[in-house]
Amino acid sequence: MPKLNQDILETGREAMRAEAAAIEMAADRLDASFTAAVETILGAPSKLVICGIGKSGHIGAKLAATFSSSGIPSVFLHAAEAIHGDLGVYQPGDPTIVLSKSGSTAEVIRLLPLFRKFDSPVIAIVGNVDSPIAAAADIVIDASVEKEADPLNLMPTSSSTVSLAIGDALASALAQARDFTAEDFAVYHPGGQLGRNLLMTVGEVMHPLERVACARPDETLREVVIRMTKFPFGAACVLSPEGVLEGILTDGDIRRVLTQEGDILAKEVGTFMTVSPIYTVAAMSLGEAIRLMEDRPSQISVLPVVDEPSRKCMGLLRLHDVYQPSFS
Repeated sequence: MPKLNQDILETGREAMRAEAAAIEMAADRLDASFTAAVETILGAPSKLVICGIGKSGHIGAKLAATFSSSGIPSVFLHAAEAIHGDLGVYQPGDPTIVLSKSGSTAEVIRLLPLFRKFDSPVIAIVGNVDSPIAAAADIVIDASVEKEADPLNLMPTSSSTVSLAIGDALASALAQARDFTAEDFAVYHPGGQLGRNLLMTVGEVMHPLERVACARPDETLREVVIRMTKFPFGAACVLSPEGVLEGILTDGDIRRVLTQEGDILAKEVGTFMTVSPIYTVAAMSLGEAIRLMEDRPSQISVLPVVDEPSRKCMGLLRLHDVYQPSFS
């Protein structure tokens, strides 16, 4: 077992720096072939096929998932399985991205004439632009690297990372070219927290006002604590007689108040509440509400929900409710 010393740590850092530098160089090399690849994929009549084998195959499978997630139907074609029936995935005109570090992968070379039978324009992302695959492709994107990131210069590290980065760059450019929006993205990601953040609104998960502890500024802390015990959502909304939000009193506020001397519970809520608190509205997406609560120097766990512009309180949103899993 090697000793985990400073040399080991530095080796790890150098590997990451080498991969980062390789991506920078590849980015600087992008040219008209990249634009041509984007235009070709945009014109695909049915779907995009991504082909590779070995480590390039693993990268290809990831890229197929990335393109699909951005609304471009994509499938991964394993270069060895293709000749045993998987070529049936093609429809005429489907473009193909082929991935190969050497540009001479035998399984891919064998497929190139077959791609022509499907009228498939071939986009080659290769580490050698003077290779057989590059020569046969319609579009070539240079994914060469000076060296791999591992100490032996043998493992697919920098080369596979550059291929992945180029594929991600294509997906990003295609999203921009298609005016792909967050709403579009949500259509393909309805599950999990990501879909929840994009598709659901504050109004769908908030606690309505009748189920939330409410108070007037002139009520005693004792009265409000009793109410907060009945509705244990971590806060009480402090309202005017007309129902307009004037402040909020949280569990944390009460804990801090109780460190003071005297009959604290007999004092008025208005003395301790947070005046003009941060609030949200029912139409706001959960993702926006999360940013409102978390992207700040001091995070907050509850938000009053108001009706704008009247600022009449409608309910309360807890961070816990935002992250609560939903089942269908």
